[in-house]
Amino acid sequence: MLKQGSALDRYFKISERGSNFSREIRGGFATFFAMSYIVVLNPLILSVPDSTGATLGFPAVAAVTAFVAGILTILMGAWAKHPFALATGLGVNAFVAVTVATNPGLTWPDMMGLVMLSGITMLILVLTGFRTAVFKAVPEGLKTAIVVGIGLFIALIGLVNAGFVRRIPDVAGTTVPVGLGFDGKLLGWPTLVFVFGLVLTIALVVRKVKGAILIGIVASTILSVILEFTLHIGPSFDGKTHNPQGWSLVAPKFSEWAAPDLSLIGKANPFGAFEHLGFVAATLLAFVILLSIFFDAMGTMVGLATEAGSIDKDGNIPNVDRVLQVDALGAIVGGGASVSSNQIYVESGAGIGEGARTGLASVVTGLLFLVAMFFTPLINLVPFEAVAPALVVVGFMMVSQVGKIDWQDLGIAIPAFLTFTLMPFTYSIANGLGAGFIMFVLIRTFQGRAREVHPLMWAVAAAFLLFFAIGPIEAALGLH
Repeated sequence: MLKQGSALDRYFKISERGSNFSREIRGGFATFFAMSYIVVLNPLILSVPDSTGATLGFPAVAAVTAFVAGILTILMGAWAKHPFALATGLGVNAFVAVTVATNPGLTWPDMMGLVMLSGITMLILVLTGFRTAVFKAVPEGLKTAIVVGIGLFIALIGLVNAGFVRRIPDVAGTTVPVGLGFDGKLLGWPTLVFVFGLVLTIALVVRKVKGAILIGIVASTILSVILEFTLHIGPSFDGKTHNPQGWSLVAPKFSEWAAPDLSLIGKANPFGAFEHLGFVAATLLAFVILLSIFFDAMGTMVGLATEAGSIDKDGNIPNVDRVLQVDALGAIVGGGASVSSNQIYVESGAGIGEGARTGLASVVTGLLFLVAMFFTPLINLVPFEAVAPALVVVGFMMVSQVGKIDWQDLGIAIPAFLTFTLMPFTYSIANGLGAGFIMFVLIRTFQGRAREVHPLMWAVAAAFLLFFAIGPIEAALGLH
């Protein structure tokens, strides 16, 4: 069955896209290891109590996060046929948690209901063709900038997750926001694991060894397990004290089997926020969520599809409507299951860098997420430091597209620069897209070439202006 010319090969177009079954399976594993941290991190982010004092519960959020990610990723692979994996989006879940914590009267079911409504609105925009039309209206230079921005973003995620680059406390006398290691020094065995993994992965890539990225992850994980078993390093934060020389989040260890708790599914209240906050405030919150999931996914999709070589000569992505439909379902299902909006993950680039080119890789990743509901050792065994080298190397691969930007055309060059710098610097794909789109419209107008701007780009730029002005608008309306 798993051979060239088989029904499975023809369905996923594996040979047609220049791949093979071993690459797809390796890619599926690489993507899973690169993004499995979300099963641990999402419960931590969504751990705050709501206005009633209720919490979602760590075990339930972990189980449902894995379950929803597994189902949606399999759907993306089997139906849309792309190597894109989905899971709870980090930007939206943090926004959801902060909103719940700072708005008296708002409950978790209310907030997750808003996420659901945003997803339903998104699905309508996809089914009417609006979202696809916006994608096609974006100039090629800006699409390339999106790829570069995603590359820089994913590399920064890897460096920060590994503790190689760290945030510096915002205190008097601080002159820079981030720095090297801890207090300017590279300390701790976990940092050594990252450096070892990075050097090994680069060496394997340079030597064109098959499975370079996955080999790097596995080798780094083995080293991590040995170090933790012999030295008992522990996590960087155990709930009480900080250990700057500890593992970033997951200290590699085996965990026992546990039955998944899926009780959160179906607990969202779509209209609760309107009852407790009022129509205007609830609508503004839903708008912010909508814009974030609308453009985060589009930017990620463009970057990953370009890296996978699945964009045709006209800049189109095969089955793009299906990709966007599954992404919209991610917000609906994620909100309805109380784990926040699910979206395409930039870490899918780890699988693509491993050679994945089709939806079979996503099916593999999705199945691993479903298994992870029951057997968490795979998740708790792989620390950030073991995966981070793969993200840095994949980031390099994506940034190499920067030469395709026309730097002589300032109407493209300046917006492109803003796009790919603000993505990592603000830790948001949507922010980079917004700045780039707005500046593109403005510069073309300054150049007397406003007629060359697609009408949808005007609409998107206007929407982003409103997005960036949400804070002053809420303050003016007394909603803060």
